[in-house]
Amino acid sequence: MCGIVGYVGEKQAYDILIKGLKRLEYRGYDSSGIAISGDEKDLKFYKRKGKVAKLEEFIGDRSTKGTIGIGHTRWATHGPANDENAHPHASGDGNLVLIHNGIIENYASLKKELEKRGHKFLSDTDTEVLIHLIEEVKKQENVSLFEAVRLSLTEVVGAYAIVVMDKNNPDELVLAKKSSPLVIGIGDNDFYVGSDATPIIEYTKNVVYLEDEEIAIISKKNGLKIKKLNNQDISPTIQELQMKLDVLEKGGYPHFMLKEIFEQPKTILDCMRGRVNAQKGFVSLGGIEDYATKILNANRIIIIACGTSWHAGLVGEYLIEDLARINVEVEYASEFRYRNPIINENDIVLAISQSGETADTLAAIKLAKSKGATILGICNVVGSTISRETHAGAYTHAGPEIGVASTKAFTAQVTVLSLLALSLAQKKGTIEKSKLNRLLFELESIPEKVAEVLKSDDLCKEIAAIYKDVNNALYLGRGYSFPVALEGALKLKEISYIHAEGYPAAEMKHGPIALIDEEMPVFVVATKGPSYEKVVSNIQEVKARKGKVISIVTKGDEDVKKAADHVIEIPHTEEQFAPILATIPFQLLSYHMAVMRECNVDQPRNLAKSVTVE
Repeated sequence: MCGIVGYVGEKQAYDILIKGLKRLEYRGYDSSGIAISGDEKDLKFYKRKGKVAKLEEFIGDRSTKGTIGIGHTRWATHGPANDENAHPHASGDGNLVLIHNGIIENYASLKKELEKRGHKFLSDTDTEVLIHLIEEVKKQENVSLFEAVRLSLTEVVGAYAIVVMDKNNPDELVLAKKSSPLVIGIGDNDFYVGSDATPIIEYTKNVVYLEDEEIAIISKKNGLKIKKLNNQDISPTIQELQMKLDVLEKGGYPHFMLKEIFEQPKTILDCMRGRVNAQKGFVSLGGIEDYATKILNANRIIIIACGTSWHAGLVGEYLIEDLARINVEVEYASEFRYRNPIINENDIVLAISQSGETADTLAAIKLAKSKGATILGICNVVGSTISRETHAGAYTHAGPEIGVASTKAFTAQVTVLSLLALSLAQKKGTIEKSKLNRLLFELESIPEKVAEVLKSDDLCKEIAAIYKDVNNALYLGRGYSFPVALEGALKLKEISYIHAEGYPAAEMKHGPIALIDEEMPVFVVATKGPSYEKVVSNIQEVKARKGKVISIVTKGDEDVKKAADHVIEIPHTEEQFAPILATIPFQLLSYHMAVMRECNVDQPRNLAKSVTVE
């Protein structure tokens, strides 16, 4: 869950590294550091606790000359955030430096053995153990850095994306990957390295994605070479990035999160582009089309995901079971692999991930694959590991999501799941043509209706000002709106640090109602639908206990307006698509409450965007 950047070429590395780290700060911002070398075989090595700006301040006028370098921004796993634990980490003799994303699970036993051989450690990290191991192997075996890294990694258990530099050979970097992403950008006469494409896109669109257990060397003299850990040569496959540079900027918004909330009319439209045509009664996800028959004949679909993607998966369960009448189970990827699940070759496993790099989801995919299941994926990042590990899938086309709290990725995921459910229902014959056409026309209108919901921003800001200082909040919804309640509560927790819980509205009476008093805000999705009257009754139960009700209602609703303290109206839509519209006000409320509480909206404490460790 850390950010990696590297450079080899003729340019000065410092500006490339610092700019790259700033773009990668959404992946980790506990500490940061750089190491730079040049032809004079010196090594400039700076690191500091805190954000990249703190590192820049510390470096000041110190020398940064050099044309090869590595940089890292950390999200702490082993050891607290401090100067000593910041990356890069150096070998005992000071000749080698390493940056690392992942976790070395057997670091304790390796450390114990290295200490017996005289190695002394300055940090609490597993990463420092790895660079000392590489140093030891290099000396004992009298081999090149590349070979020392390769041999060392055969002794390592865990996940890693690493970049290693030797000050005595300021011509090359050695890279390796297992279960954590690593991308190599190929320039005209230089190379760039990133844990994702964001620090690379400014300089080149040609990239190579390292696969698991591959090790690479990038050199000014000899170019790019890749091998497997077993020493087998690999021919690199060069891909072209589709990302545009302007999406990595705030575009006049104060925060990436607000920008990404307001991008949703466009991202949802992009998600549907070429996949649906209501006029022709057409709906299709091309990436999954070849597996349609297998899906229709499957015993069940198992959706695996984490966090916000799990909530999208819950909406997907409602959609697919309701429309296509296929049994669906939704699993936390982090629990799925550890409970000895029953999976067979007639199961479809659908993995959902914004980044396409979520470690728990990848581990669950590998388990399901080993049992013979067909694996499909829904992710946002083209070329990501999940997109390569699955048999087929669909991209959400939401563009880079920099804010740690997911917004546009959620609505894009739900949009793809809506398309999938409608496509399957059409093929299976479980939906009448008139209903299919009605839903397709309504789906095409969703981007415009999202734009209308976004006009409630000022109202959401006013409501946020009233409740910004509360300690707890409750979110309620029924049916399709229950996952929206879960997602709303998660957003508030993530960025404002207010404790919040989401519940099915009917479950309130089975415990949570005990929490309600005049200080407790209760956020309720009360849009028109099959459960509307029951939700209105739940609101009355809250009001009877003096709770404060903030309700999302269908435009024109007067009944809830009489009972609730505040209402936020959204346009009328079919219940299947209500989650897309209803989640927008919750995003805005969470955003404004966090800003008013002076929280770091884009980089909330203790969180990182891409969870690449288990």
